[in-house]
Amino acid sequence: MRDGPVVLAAFTEAGAALAVRLADRLGGRAFAPERCLVPGAERIDPDGGVRGWAGEWFQRAGAMVFVCACGIAVRAIAPWVRAKTQDPAVVVTDEAGRFVIPILSGHIGGANQLARRVADLTGGAAAVTTATDVNGVTAVDEWAVENRCAIQNPRAIKAVSAAVLAGERVGVAVTDELQPAPWPVTLWLRPRVLVLGVGCVKGADAREVREGARDFLDSAGVSPLSLRALASIDLKRDEAALLELADAYGVPFLTFGADRLAAVPGRFSSSERVREVTGVDNVCERAAVLAASEASEGGGAVLLRSKARYPRMTFALARARGAKELGGTE
Repeated sequence: MRDGPVVLAAFTEAGAALAVRLADRLGGRAFAPERCLVPGAERIDPDGGVRGWAGEWFQRAGAMVFVCACGIAVRAIAPWVRAKTQDPAVVVTDEAGRFVIPILSGHIGGANQLARRVADLTGGAAAVTTATDVNGVTAVDEWAVENRCAIQNPRAIKAVSAAVLAGERVGVAVTDELQPAPWPVTLWLRPRVLVLGVGCVKGADAREVREGARDFLDSAGVSPLSLRALASIDLKRDEAALLELADAYGVPFLTFGADRLAAVPGRFSSSERVREVTGVDNVCERAAVLAASEASEGGGAVLLRSKARYPRMTFALARARGAKELGGTE
């Protein structure tokens, strides 16, 4: 499911009561118009109405649950729908919770999974309509999300899914390496297993850092979609250029103290000048390996590329083994 809160909307008192109960179990927020507010529900602004509420949360929410008729939900979200790789999960249920229907982002957004969870909570039935689910076939886009892979070319999903449903062989490449397509239609899935370690001078130019990172990753022969974090020393926690770089790649920026970096086992490049400034002989390599190790499930990490020097910055790259979920800034 996309990052962001779960929000629920209802338009009758019975529906609002169900929305509040579901919000409590899902860790979300329930909303309703003033005329049907119940304890625990927040008011939908009457000026914007349901469409205004939907427009606000469509950009911010990880998932939206409408406790109402499908038509109300469809009309509310219609102006905001963009693409399956960007839209939040959207689920609709009746006010009794008998039927729970995922209507948008079933696989990538996680609406199918959310519908099943809501149905379990209400004692109802999840009405999942995607063809792969109906036919008991693995959906490649859902598999990608469950296995924390970025989808490089989502337009290929339709062709691959159609081939799977027809019982044909398909081409799916799961790799962080840049390489020629092995099949005429290849769906590229990029496992999020790489950590980019970074060091830079104070006040580094954000554009130069972005260009340096791009050149470094290209020369390493890896896809930036496989990045799961940017890592550095805690002295750089508020460095604007690095914060912008992490935001550009859509990954967390992790920082560590000099003592923790110095304790990372392994052989790393050493610089006395860096030690004098930071308290540790190497930042980018040690930070990359430490962050990748913390992201692995007992498998450790490997330094894929040692320190590369650019004007006013350095980069290194590490790969996590058996990667798990990764948190935010330490």
